Amino acid sequence: MKIALVHDYLSEYGGAERVVEAFHEMWPEAPLYTAFVDWKKLGKHAQRFKNWDIRPSWVQRFPIIQKFISPLRFIAPWIWESFDLSEYDVVLTSSGWFMCRGVNAGRRVMSAEPRVPSKKTITRAHEHSQLPMQICYIHHPPRNLYGYATGSNLQKYWFVRLYTTIVNFFLRNYDFKTAQKVDYFIANSKETARRVEKFYRRESVVIYPPISTENGRRNTEDRKKGAYYLSVGRLSWAKRIDIIIEACSNLHVPLKIVGVGKEEEELRKIAACPPSGGIEDASGRRPTVEFLGSVNDKELGKLYQNAKALIFCSLDEDFGMVPVEAMAHGTPVIGLAQGGVKETVIDGKTGVLFDKPTVESLTTAIHTFKKLSKKKDWKKACEIQAQKFSKNNFQEKIRVYIKEKSKVTS
Repeated sequence: MKIALVHDYLSEYGGAERVVEAFHEMWPEAPLYTAFVDWKKLGKHAQRFKNWDIRPSWVQRFPIIQKFISPLRFIAPWIWESFDLSEYDVVLTSSGWFMCRGVNAGRRVMSAEPRVPSKKTITRAHEHSQLPMQICYIHHPPRNLYGYATGSNLQKYWFVRLYTTIVNFFLRNYDFKTAQKVDYFIANSKETARRVEKFYRRESVVIYPPISTENGRRNTEDRKKGAYYLSVGRLSWAKRIDIIIEACSNLHVPLKIVGVGKEEEELRKIAACPPSGGIEDASGRRPTVEFLGSVNDKELGKLYQNAKALIFCSLDEDFGMVPVEAMAHGTPVIGLAQGGVKETVIDGKTGVLFDKPTVESLTTAIHTFKKLSKKKDWKKACEIQAQKFSKNNFQEKIRVYIKEKSKVTS
């Protein structure tokens, strides 16, 4: 069986990229088709992909397009239609906001009239059996098309709202049509499955993404509980790390922040300002907040295992791999009760959930966590919960699923 992998683009290393890595481990000879690769932005994580057979689109030759890929997202159809994957048996897509489901699996596909499959029976989106079977592992429908929080808060500007209103109208139509060309959807959470049904009128099976739990179990054997809280993830607006900084600074508790992103400069400014009503040190600064940037897996493991708790405040999170990674290291999670986080963190057992993305709500949750921590040990329950999301489980389920669907369409 000849397989091609497809991914939005490679410029950051996050949960979606970990999924692609797991796919590549399963099929190391499979080429990866992607819009472009920004080796510089990948930083120390670039070495993970150095020996892969990566086949970028024509966008690779135009750095200016890569830099402004978000506002230029209307070119997505031209990017994905430039590929011809008709030689493959299976096209396995890792899809997020960039609509790479529109990849050209055969020259006749783009002219074929899409149809909406029945919800009762899953059928191929196209009746050309000689074309590749398209399976989409979807992280989330494009956030910017359907009103979910994105990496920036540019919607506060009227001209941005006007531009996105016009562009997104056409892109939503394109997104829906490309969704009908997919033979089978695999959702990364029940939350994402609900969105797939809502926006695409398609059914999907849920297979949770891969979390490396083995390192977590080994590391927690020598766990030395630290005094700090931890934040891990891209420094983007949707992660609401500003709220975490404000809450920890007001409580004057140590916070370590792992990650890089375009919001870093603004977050550093927030961390340097005296908290409203908070406690300052003699210099008037906030010494409790520390930015660690990008760290390797070994360093991240130590940070997880020694943290008092992970604080996770991401808006509209489709799944959220970071909370599960923390639990794999025996570390509880103080998390915003939205999206997939409600599927992974058990309130009162593996952490504490809070309802609103506000400093006040998070502050209350931290106080609740402190009270519970006096009379319970979170470690064992966290490790048991994390095992449900192991990489081995993920790869086995993906392998079985593709094998079963290949038999159906052969």
